[in-house]
Amino acid sequence: MIYRTDYHIHTIYSDGQGIFEDYLGHAMKKGINEIGFSDHLTLTETQQKWSIIPGLLNEYCDKILDLKNKNRNIIIRIGLEVDYLPGKEEEIARVTENLPLDYLIGSVHYMNNGSVDLGPEFYEKKDLDKLYESYFELVSRAAETELFDIMGHPDLVRIFRYFPANNPEQLYRSLAQNLKKSDVAIEINTNGMNKPLSDFYPDPAYLHIFSEEGVPVCVNSDSHRPGDTAQYFDDAYALVKKAGYKEMATFEKRKRKMVSIK
Repeated sequence: MIYRTDYHIHTIYSDGQGIFEDYLGHAMKKGINEIGFSDHLTLTETQQKWSIIPGLLNEYCDKILDLKNKNRNIIIRIGLEVDYLPGKEEEIARVTENLPLDYLIGSVHYMNNGSVDLGPEFYEKKDLDKLYESYFELVSRAAETELFDIMGHPDLVRIFRYFPANNPEQLYRSLAQNLKKSDVAIEINTNGMNKPLSDFYPDPAYLHIFSEEGVPVCVNSDSHRPGDTAQYFDDAYALVKKAGYKEMATFEKRKRKMVSIK
């Protein structure tokens, strides 16, 4: 049986719809061995409604630690999903360095003074080839900071089905090579199935490239509701195997350990 983890879970501390405990039962019913909470942390000048308030980070970690100590039926990990914002590298490091984290997910939601996932209007009247190139470059830059353990939904720019005219294969190849060089994992993010995209991130057609380049992988639900924990995981693990992966990445105290896919 495959050792299953779900490290991308959002609670009411950011934009999720449940408290920590709400997710545990669903995770255990779906055969999850490790669940990790990773609420959004967005260090913009103005507090964002979808982000945890930085002043609550210690409380957030303490509550997860308390839950972890009380529950022996499933392994519980502490994480955050941090927006990569160029120029904020030192602040991200300072805010997160003393927290008892098991991993950090780095994500790119913001570019060109806008957010790629709030609405399709962001894409209108734009050169999509240049937009994709810029987005993939930002994901690579985020990985190169070595702030993050996992890059979340690495091609989120696909969310509203605006696609480049040129074949993006080389973008995926370059990204995979940069992730390998920076020793950062990717996630198969299954929440794209609930978006206009109706597909996983990254594009399954190019998942084999990450495997060929030796980029570690894990499967995450990006759940914002308890019932979406481990959503579409059977399909995701089938894709992982088809892409040539033999191992999955697990995390504890910012250290990665690979486990065999059986």
